Amino acid sequence: MKSIRIFRVLAAGFFLTVLTAHAQSDKAAGPPVPDRSYKLLRNDEDWTFLRDPTLRQDFWDPIKYIPLRSRADDWYLTIGGEAREVWEQIGNDNWGQQPYMNGYLNERYMLSFDAHYGEHIRSFVEFKSGLNSFRRGGPRPIDEKKLDFHAAFLELGTSTEANSIALRVGRQELEYGSGRLIDVREGPNVRLSFDGFMVKSKIYSWQIDGFAVRPDLDNPGFFDNAPNHAVGFWGVYATRPSPSSKISLDVYYLGLDRKQATFERGTAQEVRHTLGARLSLPVATEKSGLDFDYEGLWQFGTFGSGNIRAWTVASETGYRFPTVRLKPRFSAKADISSGDDPSSKTLGTFNPLFPKGNYFGVLATTGPGPINFIDVHPHVETTFPYNVTASVDWIFQWRENILDGLYSVPGSLIRPAGNSQARFVGHRPGAELRWQVDRHLWFQADYGIFYAGRFLKETQPGRNLNYWALWAGYKF
Repeated sequence: MKSIRIFRVLAAGFFLTVLTAHAQSDKAAGPPVPDRSYKLLRNDEDWTFLRDPTLRQDFWDPIKYIPLRSRADDWYLTIGGEAREVWEQIGNDNWGQQPYMNGYLNERYMLSFDAHYGEHIRSFVEFKSGLNSFRRGGPRPIDEKKLDFHAAFLELGTSTEANSIALRVGRQELEYGSGRLIDVREGPNVRLSFDGFMVKSKIYSWQIDGFAVRPDLDNPGFFDNAPNHAVGFWGVYATRPSPSSKISLDVYYLGLDRKQATFERGTAQEVRHTLGARLSLPVATEKSGLDFDYEGLWQFGTFGSGNIRAWTVASETGYRFPTVRLKPRFSAKADISSGDDPSSKTLGTFNPLFPKGNYFGVLATTGPGPINFIDVHPHVETTFPYNVTASVDWIFQWRENILDGLYSVPGSLIRPAGNSQARFVGHRPGAELRWQVDRHLWFQADYGIFYAGRFLKETQPGRNLNYWALWAGYKF
């Protein structure tokens, strides 16, 4: 355990301030402002601006750009890390299948080393440690991983400019679009990684990635993770921003092969292909304006001796009012995904593949997933002084097909359809309060109650589920 606690020491410190560059006159344009933000994928960060010693102002700046060779500024090492503590409390998990209050502490520690050996060679290594204490029933796979490599890849590339290509081999994270299909599983204690290879290319205004990987199996011990040989995942994902606006277009093909997949109709081998497109406009921050995120996809393939025909359409539309007090943003989601008729020869259940944990808000590790559902989800968020934000939302959910059951976020069947003809699953009001103290340190509080609807009450147990969590995190 001593090796694990090293992460706590490395995660100590305070946050840096934002550097700004101003012109000497109104007509003269100033230098670009360095990007000091911490990315969801830490290997996406670029700290090369710290080659200039005058820009080193933060406590952690000395380890963000460490020269590896004299007179060669493209040989350097970047060190980063994170510490996160979360107390979660869940009452009536799975709507009463665990009819008690279950409170527990999750600890996450991560440490990364990003080494560049000139312009064309790079290695990235990231360690992860997830610890769980006090959980009744013991830790789940998403709760605990004593210590292991979260990422360890070698990248060979031509450049980072347009019309370039790079090959990445090893353990790595995948995160695309809104996270509806491919995400790092940020909400749970242990993030998700994959083993395999990726080809990253920039062709004019397109970013095109092709990959063939297997998801990593998180065993609870020390350095005992391994690729899941029962699951294969491959695909091509292309993104293109509009040259005249901030609107982005994503198009993709994704393939999945699971040797043992379980749905309402039974267990068999699943070979599923996904074709989809997404159109999005990011949330406005400084100006009033519309934002949206629209996505639709079709799935086909085979399940055992039968076929697969599934689909989903997802939408989010919002509007920000930055000139109004508290800068409110109002938004609404409306989504639908197909369910299955077990009496047919074609599997109709949509598979979300590897979605983000908090697909429906604060219920990140419990509650229904984005499978066989219809939902309406209004949301309001506001900004207070001292970087405090607050949001409230309310989600209403129905089954798309009354012959199919209810599934968790990862895709496991948690409530069979039984004899219930009810469509309404339930509704959940939720609230979140977040204080971003500075760029390093943040605190957050979540609360939500899922009121069981007719379907849950008819299939029993149908108790109301409640959840709250307190978060604290630090990044460097």
